[in-house]
Amino acid sequence: MIDPGESRSGFVAVLGRPNVGKSTLVNTLVGEKVAIVSDRPQTTRNRIAGVMNLPGCQAVLLDLPGFQRPLDRMTEKMQAAVNETLGEVDMTLVVLNAVEPVGPGDRFVAAAAFAAGNPVFVVVNKTDIATDAQLLAQLEEAAGLGPAEEFFPVSAATGDGVGELRQAIASRLPEGPAYFPPDVVSDQPERVLVGELIREQAIRLMREEVPHALAVRVLEMEPREGGGVIDVEAVLVTETKSQKGIVIGHRGKIIREIGTRARREIEALLGSRVFLDLRVQVRKKWRQDDRMLDELGI
Repeated sequence: MIDPGESRSGFVAVLGRPNVGKSTLVNTLVGEKVAIVSDRPQTTRNRIAGVMNLPGCQAVLLDLPGFQRPLDRMTEKMQAAVNETLGEVDMTLVVLNAVEPVGPGDRFVAAAAFAAGNPVFVVVNKTDIATDAQLLAQLEEAAGLGPAEEFFPVSAATGDGVGELRQAIASRLPEGPAYFPPDVVSDQPERVLVGELIREQAIRLMREEVPHALAVRVLEMEPREGGGVIDVEAVLVTETKSQKGIVIGHRGKIIREIGTRARREIEALLGSRVFLDLRVQVRKKWRQDDRMLDELGI
């Protein structure tokens, strides 16, 4: 617990191989949706900061891209962001999946976290779908990954165990002032968050070959004259014409469904009615284009 009058703050890296639930965990710790969620690898591309505010403490949670072998300029930059961040944070959460055996990817992530020299908590996520035997086995495996300070079985989906993790993070951070005002939950501009919400819905509707080659650029986001509605214009970028056809769908069915689902999420984020105009364009080899990657914040 934090003593009355004491102020603690710091940066916390959230690490794990793809699909262990890092983004869901960050959203639950923050108490609001700041990172998109899907079961596809490479969903998280940017270093997204979610701000967890507690009495006397502010933790800036860095939801990092999953560790991966760089295959193109985009994944090179994603992995570089992970490596750079590990040397800058005050502590690290290594997230494991309670229902999947600890494998080489988990060990690689944990080794990188321990090598950075910061305090490490190991979080075993998805306890809501794990049997007692699976959870016990994972905790035993987790204990062999390295000198973690504490181990936390949690369900980011239901919130079970997350309160204890919040308090442990707060008590372990160094003394210092808050980095953000208390009502701020992310360091990302609204335009970036809107683009991510569109990409999230597109990923959920796409076949396997498309999500990695898909990006979203928000071109305009302006309140309509007279108020009450925000007009959002965005472009979904693919690398090939065939991918563009998949995103659009037969007679525009898929792109309309993306728009319908994304609009609900955007309206919840902005607290306003939204008119969402989506288009699809082809930009060959955009994942090798530094200018495009900079524009996307990767």
